[in-house]
Amino acid sequence: MATLFARFARLWRHRWTDEADVRRALPPDALERLERRVAASEQRHTGEIRLCVEAGLPWSYLQREAPARQRAIMLFGKLRVWDTAHNNGVLIYLLLAEHAIEIVADRGIDAHVSAEQWAAMTARMAAAFREGRFEDGLTQALEEVSALLVEHFPLAQGEPDRNELPDAPVVL
Repeated sequence: MATLFARFARLWRHRWTDEADVRRALPPDALERLERRVAASEQRHTGEIRLCVEAGLPWSYLQREAPARQRAIMLFGKLRVWDTAHNNGVLIYLLLAEHAIEIVADRGIDAHVSAEQWAAMTARMAAAFREGRFEDGLTQALEEVSALLVEHFPLAQGEPDRNELPDAPVVL
């Protein structure tokens, strides 16, 4: 019976959480600041960073009890984060209904970063989110991902930033 209750509770959270919750967590001015931070970050390395915030999972994911990670991986492809010249795109995904955080990195950067490093970064974001500091948590993650990209994929002196993907956070 607990399993049925847990499934119902999850369904309820995802149907109850909507765009208004996203706007409360990240108002338009916060999204603009995050966009500027992504743009500034990408002036220092050849990587691409996408931020994606989703209120709740689509019905098809809830029906099959799919975890947030599956949705993040699908969005990684749909948002073309995998399609960068150096295979060094990173998606930072926040699912508000579950306060789930997923970082999906392309093979170029993932080869340089351990699973423990990604997990530690996610844990630090979660701490900020538990306190309701969504912009701070995303900013911290953005800075940490940027530092990794600068370390492993620095922009060469005089090399222009190609900006292969949009800098604006995606809100679903």
